[in-house]
Amino acid sequence: MLRSIAATIIGLISASLTVYVIESLIGHHLFPLPHGADPLNMEWLSTHMHEIPVGMKICVVLAHFIGIIVGMFVAAKISKKSIIPSYIVGIMMLFATLSNIIMLPKEFWFTLSDGSLALLGFFLGKSLAKKQLQF
Repeated sequence: MLRSIAATIIGLISASLTVYVIESLIGHHLFPLPHGADPLNMEWLSTHMHEIPVGMKICVVLAHFIGIIVGMFVAAKISKKSIIPSYIVGIMMLFATLSNIIMLPKEFWFTLSDGSLALLGFFLGKSLAKKQLQF
């Protein structure tokens, strides 16, 4: 039981760190935001989404996709016997991606690719997670 709880928490942390690294450390350095941008301010993001570079938006989509896979994989690697921690991580990350899609107005391509790749990430993460389990 404790192993499953730890697997879930560490899986969520791993997924979140992966998203952070890809979005913030890689995406923001390769595709800087406009001067005066405040990416933590939802009001600023809502009104200035059109000013964010396309490359940065692609990094966000990739971050969500890879973050789900990494989180689910790590949860399964730690759990070793149960897929449930991986499912919890995957579902929570899908919910976070869906919330992001709903809260911020985006171009259609961005909404479609973010949602589609997040779902694909869940299914790939599930496949990788199952391979880590030992019965």
